[in-house]
This record gives sequence, structure tokens and C-alpha cells, in this order.
Amino acid sequence: MNYHVMTLFPEMIESAVNCSILGKAIEKHLISVDAVNIRDYTLDKHKKVDDYTYGGGAGMLMAPQPVYDCHKALIDKISSDKKIRTIYVTPQGKVFDQALAQELSNEEDIIFLCGHYEGIDERVLEEVVTDHISIGDYVLTGGELPALVMMDCISRLVPGVLSNEESAQTESFDEGLLEYPQYTRPEVWMDKQVPQVLLSGHHANIDKWRRERSLERTKKRRPDLYEKYVMNNKKE
Repeated sequence: MNYHVMTLFPEMIESAVNCSILGKAIEKHLISVDAVNIRDYTLDKHKKVDDYTYGGGAGMLMAPQPVYDCHKALIDKISSDKKIRTIYVTPQGKVFDQALAQELSNEEDIIFLCGHYEGIDERVLEEVVTDHISIGDYVLTGGELPALVMMDCISRLVPGVLSNEESAQTESFDEGLLEYPQYTRPEVWMDKQVPQVLLSGHHANIDKWRRERSLERTKKRRPDLYEKYVMNNKKE
């Protein structure tokens, strides 16, 4: 998996991806992350990439030319016959979820376009963007943090990135449900006992308990997910 991040702040991406699981995945050449500075592609001698919006309004808007030229340079560098998924990170997009992460994990290359200021000129978005994706109904100062969130989630689904292949399949949202409670040593902590079924060694009973707790937790904490799960299973 190769990530290409179009950004005004490449250091934000570079400093984050060299840690933890992503850093190890890069060392193993399972993923690569290329943070490209959009400012390097502006034709303005002062390296300016933004301007005032037509029609008035607060704030500045990223201009189309540097964004388009940066994207074109990336496409030429990737040199693929396929259309490369180009994700504009925006609160106006489709909300990112585990199913979308699974879909994107099948791509060989993904481009993330990170906006700033009041956004990006609509004309260049129409030219280069294939997906508008949000990580939630709130506004951040830029697209770098959402891009990192998505890269982290997608990378966990790339074969070999997680040391335990089963862990990516048994975590929250795998079936549209939240994950069951988990425990480690000591067996008793602050007078709280690990559930006896987990100590029994009876795998069928353990699986049954985990399933029940997963359903119970989802119903309590995310009734929207629980209702969706029930509806989907009624159709089967």
C-alpha cells in the first residue's frame, strides 16, 4: 500500500507515521508514505497558495493551480494505468467507517488531499478528486489529522502489518458490533474478578460469552449500530 499525501504541512505527516505500527510497517516495506508539499508547485514567487474568495466571505481559499500541478506530478510518478483513488478530506464527505477502510485497503495507491483555510477551489476538486470523505461531523484546522486516522485504520488491514492476523478480524466493527470486554492479569484487581468463563478454558463457552457481551455493549453504547445489525441479520 502506497499513500501519497498532498499537504501544506508535510512535517505533520512525516512525524506521525514513523511511530508505532505504521513505522514498523514502513520499515518492512508493507506500506509507504510520501508527504508532498503543495507549496512546491505554486507558480507564485512568494510561494503563495491561497487567495480571497469570489463573492466575499471570511477567510482564504486554496487556489486551483498548485493543487492541480501537485496532483498531476503524483499521477505521473505513480505511473499507473488505473485511476488512482484521490480522497479529499472534508467534513462534507461520506463518513469513514470500517467497511470503507476494508474497501480502500485493496488499493495499491491512495492519494489524500488535505485542505486548509476555508477549503479548496471547487474547480480543481472536480478535476482530481474521486472520493470526498469525512471522519466525523466536526471541523478541524486541516486535513492532515483525518488523513492520518484513515491511513492508520486502512494499514491495519494490509496483510502482514499486524503481528496477529486474527486481531484485525476480531476488533470493534468487524461485524458491525463493538468489541467485547477484555481482561489480563491479575485475576483479581481492586476486588474486581475476571469473569470465570474466561478462566474455564472452554472455548465454545468463551465465544458465546464474548458474543453476548458484544451485543450487549453495542445495544447500550451504540444503539444505531445495534439496530442496523439486527436489521441486516433479519434479511439473512
